[in-house]
Amino acid sequence: MTERGTAGPVEAAKSLGAILRPLDVQAVTLDGGLWARRQAVNREQALPHGLRMLESAGNLDNLRIAAGLKAGRFRGRVFMDSDVYKWLEAAAFEMARRPSDSLRGRSEALIELVGSAQGEDGYLDSYYTVAEPGRRWTDLAHGHELYCAGHLIQAAVAYRRATGDDRLLAIARRFVDCIHGVFGPGRRATADGHAEIEMALVELYRETGERRHLDLASFFLDQRGRGRIGQNRYDSPSAFQDRVPVRDATIVEGHAVRALYLTSGAADLYLETGETPLLDTLKRQWDDMVERKLYITGGVGARHLAESFGQPYELPGDLAYSETCGGIASIMWSWRMLLATGQARYADIIERTLYNAVLAGVSLNGEQYFYVNPLASNGEAEHLHRGGCRRKPWHFVACCPPNVMRLLASLSHYVATGDASGLQIHQYAAAHIVTPGVALRMETAYPWDGRIRLTLEQTEAGPWALALRIPGWCTGASVRINGRENGDHTAPSGYVRIERGWTRGDVVELELPMPARCVEAHPWIESTRGCVAIERGPLVYCVEQADNPGTRVADLQIDAAAPLHPVWEPETLGGVTTIAARGWSIDTSVWRHQLYRPIGSASPGPRRSVTLKAIPYHAWANREPGAMRVWIPRAGSS
Repeated sequence: MTERGTAGPVEAAKSLGAILRPLDVQAVTLDGGLWARRQAVNREQALPHGLRMLESAGNLDNLRIAAGLKAGRFRGRVFMDSDVYKWLEAAAFEMARRPSDSLRGRSEALIELVGSAQGEDGYLDSYYTVAEPGRRWTDLAHGHELYCAGHLIQAAVAYRRATGDDRLLAIARRFVDCIHGVFGPGRRATADGHAEIEMALVELYRETGERRHLDLASFFLDQRGRGRIGQNRYDSPSAFQDRVPVRDATIVEGHAVRALYLTSGAADLYLETGETPLLDTLKRQWDDMVERKLYITGGVGARHLAESFGQPYELPGDLAYSETCGGIASIMWSWRMLLATGQARYADIIERTLYNAVLAGVSLNGEQYFYVNPLASNGEAEHLHRGGCRRKPWHFVACCPPNVMRLLASLSHYVATGDASGLQIHQYAAAHIVTPGVALRMETAYPWDGRIRLTLEQTEAGPWALALRIPGWCTGASVRINGRENGDHTAPSGYVRIERGWTRGDVVELELPMPARCVEAHPWIESTRGCVAIERGPLVYCVEQADNPGTRVADLQIDAAAPLHPVWEPETLGGVTTIAARGWSIDTSVWRHQLYRPIGSASPGPRRSVTLKAIPYHAWANREPGAMRVWIPRAGSS
């Protein structure tokens, strides 16, 4: 069942440490519901918009100048090339889903441009070619040369798998040959300031079979922990994951995206080598993130300074950094951990992060983006730093938009896996799944409804196992096979495993009850004390000003003991389930001209009963600017 042709972002079909095997990139087709709509918007709106932004922001001109096709000065930051490569990777995943002459033509033009900017020795980086031609490899902490190379490699591998065209891969391999000539045993030994090259080299090894690429990835990982990066007043070795060796790490720390790209690379190395101590340290770090440093949305990164993880339980709401790229990096890491262990908790975090932290980063029309994703906003414009209540068409540091594009284009990769025993379903969506010998259709309105119906359209002879994830948020799940109740056989891994001889037309119905619920946070999280959040199924909710007229979001309190009422609203925000809750609006006018006062010095203002309306957090900021909050004070709190 696991024999395949092409693969998606992580090709682990023959990886020594993989318990589960990714399916062919074309094995899963999302053909309805929320994710199919978001993929269509990504293809039809976001990708063309992204290419226009790469042109206007100077990314493409930088390559033209590097190629000698145009005169001018370099524009933007040192990592501008990486955004071009992420766009190409997204386009490749889209063409793997469904061929497109338009995308193919645009991609080929970009590939020709990238190739023309490459030096005779294979070196390829427009910043150091144009702006500082004599300073190659002199600023590994901030120069992003290996980071850009990593994104080029990933785009090249994806493009070859999608189209069979290896022109971009040939360009990438020439650059990698150049890198091999500079770094490695007996040559230069240092860690890179922004992890990315490690997982790219492992994927290149998987694609080409050349062991030297895996060895170089291992070499780069082994350089960590020597305190050579970040020795200035604003940075530190911790910010660059250079404080302790990779295998000795017990926590996630520093720049959140760099940290999780590094753990993704380390997980890739484990998948290829089966080195148990490496997996053990990754489990410890993952537990540290999920148990002490994860926002309820799945977002990561508590501090704007250094875009970093904070201390345990340091999770401010209005000042949450929660960079969109951080959420994507978390999904990348958890996916590799899922392949390595088969444990549902990793798929649970993928689901939470995907529906909330990542999906909030892009507007419903696919052309506006958040860089940071706060859990509260007062509705005012933000002028001092990234953030605020309005997405932007692009960013000066534009890592997030094309990163969202490549994730949405490759979503089908994360739905299911196979192994020698059968098929595992990790994420629920309307989809068609076809593997050698087995075809099934998954019908569901998830995440709005917890009923999932799977119909066998084709099956191989003999018994095999179908494993269905029971989300950690769900209680009371039930399974029926051809209308008959199936006993609860949920394994410790978090999956219901049904092994039997199947026949064409068999129907499996999974029921995941999803009543709306109030949840509370650990009491050590300062910003959420006395508050609750609303969840339903995999979705985190928020109250937004547009849905609560006649009061201020900051004045709302919720009766956490009262029932919550889900309401399907097909005309709201493209079709969402909203939630009505009982609560109060507090009169804060008695605080006028006062920031602090002695307790009891004045009577509290009156309060009036209101019905709060909450929407999925990922859908906020798609209407007029306004305040929003995820964590709502309980009635009687302040």
